[in-house]
Amino acid sequence: MRFLLALALMAGPALADIEKARDLMEALKFEEAREALWPAARSGNADAEELIGVMYALGLGVEKDPVRAFEWYLRSSMKGHPGAQSGIGWYYEEGIGTAPDLTRAYMWYALSAIGGDPDAAISQEEVVKKMTKEQIDHAHELIADYKVWMYPFR
Repeated sequence: MRFLLALALMAGPALADIEKARDLMEALKFEEAREALWPAARSGNADAEELIGVMYALGLGVEKDPVRAFEWYLRSSMKGHPGAQSGIGWYYEEGIGTAPDLTRAYMWYALSAIGGDPDAAISQEEVVKKMTKEQIDHAHELIADYKVWMYPFR
């Protein structure tokens, strides 16, 4: 019981910082938003990591850097963040911040769709048109590997 209380108390400030950062982003105060996000992102909060990725992707309060955006999106994606997963899919599809890889693009779009991103299924339908049967089969193997630990009950 104490553990759960401690966990809730630790999560509270991080969530408050993320909401504060979102408000700052809406107010176009990107440098302040990044400062508010940084502790939560460095602590492994997927929402904060995804927002830092957005900032690097678009050059909001930081120099635009597709490689760093990819890295922050990937951290968030590995924790099951559907928006970041869709972003990683697009980065793989287009070869932004990483080498193009349609198999991994398809995989991340599929995981994002499983996680609840409604646009990911559309992206998945588009990328599959560019893929060979072998790439699709390999993507399904990867999806099965990731899904079992990322979304064990879906």
